[in-house]
Amino acid sequence: MKKKLIILNTTIMLGLGSAFAIPSVKAESISDIQSQRTGLQSDISEAEQVIQELKKEQTKMNAQIAQIESAMKENDQKIKDTKQEIRDTEKDIDSLKKEIKALEERIAKREEVLKERALSFQESGGDVEYLEVVLGSKSFGEFVNRVGAVATIVEADQQILSEQEADKADLEKKQATVEKKLQSLKDMEVELKGMQSQIKDQKAETVNMKAKIEKKESETEALKQSLENKDAGLEAQIASIRENIKKEEERKASEKADLDRAAEEVNSSNASSEEPSSSSSEESSSSSKAESSASGSSKGESLSNSSKNSSADKPAAASKPEASKTETSSKPSSANTGSAITAGYKYIGNSTYKFGGGRTASDIANGLFDCSGFVAWAYKQAGVNLPASTDALKSAGRQVSSSQKQPGDLVFFNTYKTDGHVGIYVGGGKFIGSQSSTGVAIANMESGYWADVFNGRVVRVN
Repeated sequence: MKKKLIILNTTIMLGLGSAFAIPSVKAESISDIQSQRTGLQSDISEAEQVIQELKKEQTKMNAQIAQIESAMKENDQKIKDTKQEIRDTEKDIDSLKKEIKALEERIAKREEVLKERALSFQESGGDVEYLEVVLGSKSFGEFVNRVGAVATIVEADQQILSEQEADKADLEKKQATVEKKLQSLKDMEVELKGMQSQIKDQKAETVNMKAKIEKKESETEALKQSLENKDAGLEAQIASIRENIKKEEERKASEKADLDRAAEEVNSSNASSEEPSSSSSEESSSSSKAESSASGSSKGESLSNSSKNSSADKPAAASKPEASKTETSSKPSSANTGSAITAGYKYIGNSTYKFGGGRTASDIANGLFDCSGFVAWAYKQAGVNLPASTDALKSAGRQVSSSQKQPGDLVFFNTYKTDGHVGIYVGGGKFIGSQSSTGVAIANMESGYWADVFNGRVVRVN
């Protein structure tokens, strides 16, 4: 019986040992999985931050595209209006040609009248030399000059000569006015078409950039979803392990209870038959309970350790470094030029090129400028009034050598025409201006496109 009791107690201890050994191993597995989840959740957080930044960029791109489309729409309307004006002017020219033809016919008739009168004068006994003077003229101007030299004809035909000169002056004035208007309209059409082409290129570039951002956002969303799926899988794995631990503990507890009852039954049976055996059984049972108590303590410690491992703190998310700021080392030559340079900084990356822009409060509020409009606006913020056209800005100060240019000087470029673009020099080989491809931006004029089209004209504002 004693041997049977010892075997029974040994079985109980083995059962208790296995009951707490298995949860300990599984607790370590939970800790490992929880560490993996911590890393995944950190990656998910970073992915969410990237997605938010991309959404902001996308919103900004959408706003920029809307501005570009608005500018293109206005430019299209200007092109249509200019073409209509050209057609109207061409009609005026056709009408003027008819008037010219009528004037020429009147001039020719008057010339015949003067010649007939001269012949009549000669036949009536006039001087032969006068007839030679009149008929020997090679042009209308020479004819008038020669006729004007003869006092007799001047007195007789003063009204005809006055009408001839008035018609000729009126003809020349109308022709010069219409031709000037037509040339101005044609130049404007060329300029508008050039600007529209550049704006279309800007839109295409912006749309392409937006597509790249959308693709990157889609990829980041897919990555985030993949990470979340992995995290959910690990979470389910942890829940499954914990459920298995709970079932295992319940099974071992049930086994322990059965073994305890069996031991008590054996002890009771031996106590009634043999005192020594009973005493021995009590000692054995006491020893078994002590070991069971120690084993229970071990179980508590194991569960405590498991709880600590599973509740490990997550690492704090690393903060993003602040973006470095670029500063221009050159200083403006005066307070006014300095204010003009810094006035446009708020529009960098927040504006759109618009032909004829920057001349109304609405355009300025929405960051819509062309090159000369931006220069005039920037200097106006510094209290200096400048004209808003590239041709006029060439005379807004004194021209200096390119090697002597200073911040605040106006710099000119041959783009679609000579002096077709203007900006404000900021030092370090760079200038600020409203470019058709970027809106208001700082560009390098010592390399690339702007170095190629810089024509050397530098104007220092007085």
